[in-house]
Amino acid sequence: MKALLALEDGRTFSCRSFTGQGEATGEMVFNTSMTGYQEILTDPSYAGQMVTMTCPLIGNYGVNPDDIESDRIQVAAFIVKEYQDFPSNFQSKGTLADYLIKGHVLGIEDLDTRALTRHIRKSGAMRAIISTSDLDPDSLVERAKQIPSMEGSDLVGNVTTKKPYFWKHNRPEYVDIKKLEDPLIWHYKGKKQSVVALDFGIKYNIIRCLEKEGCEVLVVPATTSAQTIKGLNPDGIFLSNGPGDPEPIIYAVETIRQLLGVAPIFGICLGMQLLGLAMGGKTLKIKFGHRGGNQPVKNLATGRVEITSQNHGFAVDLNSLDKENAILTHINLNEDSLEGLKNDRVQAFAVQYHPEASPGPHDAAYLFNQFAEMMKHAKA
Repeated sequence: MKALLALEDGRTFSCRSFTGQGEATGEMVFNTSMTGYQEILTDPSYAGQMVTMTCPLIGNYGVNPDDIESDRIQVAAFIVKEYQDFPSNFQSKGTLADYLIKGHVLGIEDLDTRALTRHIRKSGAMRAIISTSDLDPDSLVERAKQIPSMEGSDLVGNVTTKKPYFWKHNRPEYVDIKKLEDPLIWHYKGKKQSVVALDFGIKYNIIRCLEKEGCEVLVVPATTSAQTIKGLNPDGIFLSNGPGDPEPIIYAVETIRQLLGVAPIFGICLGMQLLGLAMGGKTLKIKFGHRGGNQPVKNLATGRVEITSQNHGFAVDLNSLDKENAILTHINLNEDSLEGLKNDRVQAFAVQYHPEASPGPHDAAYLFNQFAEMMKHAKA
């Protein structure tokens, strides 16, 4: 089915829908990963965004229920060069097209994804619209200009859990939100490290990685108060990844500020940006972001270079932080941008990339162990 993609700067791309009729709007971004499209589709950090893959052939290994990172597809639309409708993989339980249709998400192919990616790299991520019904370029460009900007928008409320939950049998086990008032909510207090994870759009594999390090993880809504978290007396606090601009999430920044020094804190992606804001810093929007599984990052403490998985369009401005408290720990070797920081005084650290991978390399998985060791030392 014929479709048209229009960017707010006037550039248009003819294409075809492989999921039927529909329209989609959002910020257009690209991902350079070769595999892992199902994890990308279900990553809450992509809420409000349309993702184009630079790998030219997508759909060849189908989909399965084990490769999801949240309870639904999160992207606004999915754009590929060539869609493969006949998957071949022993784990496959269905086609990508059927998966997108079930999730009411538009799938697009027959588009010059190389040209689109080069345009975004040159001009920056921008608002876009795709339609199978309105094929008039001028009309679509004008409509793209009317889409709300991601800057200044709080997207966390669309993806955070409504109820707290533990992770049981590889799935969420929800608990009554009133039980957050009871510190006896923990099942293994004293036997496992108790971690409260503030959910700004958490990926399931992050929870799995924490559990592998001997943690019992209680995931709570993003609006959970500092007082409630303190009452749970956790051994550690985790700040999750999530979508969009961190600066409008004022409630989370204030909560984190009140939690500094209460227990060891570990943040990933949006969690790092919110931690930076809570420590008095500022954030900025990156031209076209970092999205893919091949970003080189240097650990300044060890000198080791890690190939990392990343997905973010905003970052902490290191120059805005108090250098006596906020210490730079990791840098991006492509552009020398901030990838990690720590504050030893309040036992907090964070990274901009995704050590849980999913998809991507596992070079940075050691950070979960680092968090577990920090909690052990804090208890001692």
